[in-house]
Amino acid sequence: MPLRRDQIAMSEFEIQEFLCNSKTMALATISPAGAPHLVAMWFCLRDGLVTFWTFSKSQKAVNLRRDSRATILVESGEEYANLKGVEITGNCEMVEDSKEVMLIGETLYHRYIGDSKNEAAQEAFLASVPKRVGFCLIPSKIVSWDHSKLGGVY
Repeated sequence: MPLRRDQIAMSEFEIQEFLCNSKTMALATISPAGAPHLVAMWFCLRDGLVTFWTFSKSQKAVNLRRDSRATILVESGEEYANLKGVEITGNCEMVEDSKEVMLIGETLYHRYIGDSKNEAAQEAFLASVPKRVGFCLIPSKIVSWDHSKLGGVY
């Protein structure tokens, strides 16, 4: 009999699809005292990798400069039968090139705010680019689960 973990694991395609259709991730970094620092973040996928931006002086950016290890969690579901999630652990590569940070910001703008022709709103959103850095999570471990694969049998 297959292990339950194997029964509920998502395929690579399912993981990418789930992440593309999800909006918020929990990002855990390591604080100066060694405790987890956990925050909700908007994210996008670039070349299949979880990517995000933040203010360069934010605690998460300070933490990642000191120790690039991070874990993200994206999950959904209200009942056991429909719980889904992806946890990715790895190292974050910092993106400081202003053109690349701008591209991350533009991707986030279109993903979360939309493709409206409101240029003033987009300019305001992207005005913070000089104060931001980007990060790309390079996975070392990916764990996923989709309880709907159990067909209601627990």
